[in-house]
Amino acid sequence: MRALSFILVLLLFALPAHAAEIQDKASAFGFQPHKALYDIKLSGVRSGSQVLNISGQMFYEWQPSCDAWITNHRFNILYEYADSAPMRITSNFSTYEPFDGKSMNFTSQRKRDGDVFEEIRGGANVAEDGSAKAVFTVPSDLEFDLPAGTLFPLAHSMEVVKKIREGQKFHSATIFDGSDEDGPVSVTAFIGKPAFPVQEKIDNPAIDQTLLASPAHDVRLAFFPLLEQEETSDYEMNLVMHENSLISDMVIEYDDFTVAQNLVAVEPIADGCQRSKFNQ
Repeated sequence: MRALSFILVLLLFALPAHAAEIQDKASAFGFQPHKALYDIKLSGVRSGSQVLNISGQMFYEWQPSCDAWITNHRFNILYEYADSAPMRITSNFSTYEPFDGKSMNFTSQRKRDGDVFEEIRGGANVAEDGSAKAVFTVPSDLEFDLPAGTLFPLAHSMEVVKKIREGQKFHSATIFDGSDEDGPVSVTAFIGKPAFPVQEKIDNPAIDQTLLASPAHDVRLAFFPLLEQEETSDYEMNLVMHENSLISDMVIEYDDFTVAQNLVAVEPIADGCQRSKFNQ
């Protein structure tokens, strides 16, 4: 991480201002860099589930650097079961996605009750001919050929918001985010009616109201394992998705339980490249 920070400092002084402005399509598109905190809780179980309760928090941060978008996710979740001891899972997942959409680096670590049980590191690249490959350095023997047109996470979010602004109701894409060892997934988005913030969020002083006021829609995402060609989704999400990239509510439906993620705090963050200094 220190080496990465040093490279970013060099880029700050090496990149021309106009180049950085042109390349940062997300900010030009209206996406707002921000950091957000979500409460996580169990909202439903199906018959036969051994899950008694799920509770915790997720911290999310997104901002552009001088040549890439950087995202960080941190989870701290307690799982309680009917037939076994409770288990606390903590995880950190980060991506580094250059503005040109041609590559992405990713790193992830997950712990169970304080002990590391999964580590992931690697990168994905798109070749000149359009072919793409994801190569993991940890685990070292894992790689995936990515179908032409595969999107990385922020590019996919921009495509969904583009469909919202166009009044479209459907979008389908292949996504690779490096968050696990399962490879690319097929994601189908169904865009519903406009959504409006509930009074609880409007009254919450920890929620920046300018961010919350961005137009939003109900969006349902269905995730299918691309390599296994399954007819049913692995899991599905219901989102309140704002046009500035904020997610103000999320419900995730798995086979035997459902989890809700409720926004409890959000604030804008400064552009990591401090582009305004170039124009002084």
